Amino acid sequence: MSKEPFKSESNSYYSIGKWTKENPKLVAGITTNRGGISEGPFHSFNMGLHVGDKEASVIHNRKLLASGLNMPLDRFVAAEQTHGKNISYVDSGDRGKGAENYFSSIKDTDGFLTEERNLLLTMCYADCVPLYFLDRATGTIGLAHAGWKGTVLEIGPKMVDAFIRRGSSISSLEVIIGPSICKGCYIVDDYVIDKVKKTLEDENNLPYNLKEEGQYNLDLKKLNRQLLVQSGLHSDQIHTSSFCSSCHDEFFSYRRDGGETGRIMSYIGWKE
Repeated sequence: MSKEPFKSESNSYYSIGKWTKENPKLVAGITTNRGGISEGPFHSFNMGLHVGDKEASVIHNRKLLASGLNMPLDRFVAAEQTHGKNISYVDSGDRGKGAENYFSSIKDTDGFLTEERNLLLTMCYADCVPLYFLDRATGTIGLAHAGWKGTVLEIGPKMVDAFIRRGSSISSLEVIIGPSICKGCYIVDDYVIDKVKKTLEDENNLPYNLKEEGQYNLDLKKLNRQLLVQSGLHSDQIHTSSFCSSCHDEFFSYRRDGGETGRIMSYIGWKE
């Protein structure tokens, strides 16, 4: 796979180029903040129903995405993300949950897994790390939301475990680490770094550095990659986007935008 796994399809979204080229029925990618109708701090392609934007605007934006992907909105599945480690297996009975209202989202979930066709797994972000999973042998797909809390709770390795429980071989898995905040833009304190230290086996290649007393630059993408390798994946099975949600103004960023902002959406699904 090329250095940057994400390929621009329009000003509104990127696809995972190699995956979708090799699998014409696979839809996988991430949105930008452009091409929608949301206003104010949510300008313009906000995908988040939980951030204070007008619900009608978000639904309109989601319908635009659904049309572009040729995947109806009533096939979307969304989560009540809680920065945790809970993973839900979803099937055809979950289609439409969280698609047009937040209260019907699958509760307390930061990871999805499915083998079903005609169903789109979705998660929302504004700096946190999207993790995409594909079993090349069985076609099982997954998606996870990894902020620093979910990362140190090892949601990435727990997704790998979930695939194995569903019958996957670890050697057939491939993972994409999507656009998210970069090390230069992400400053954390001792509390976070203490949690990070407890997860790492290799102390010679740390994903953080001291910026000043009590302040550190943390590379969340690298940390997730290291934890996935610790879980048994080979480094060649993991591909990382170079895009930073804070540096690149085509994405929403909680840090850059001062907390009041929209959400981009990661998605993956098989068409029938």
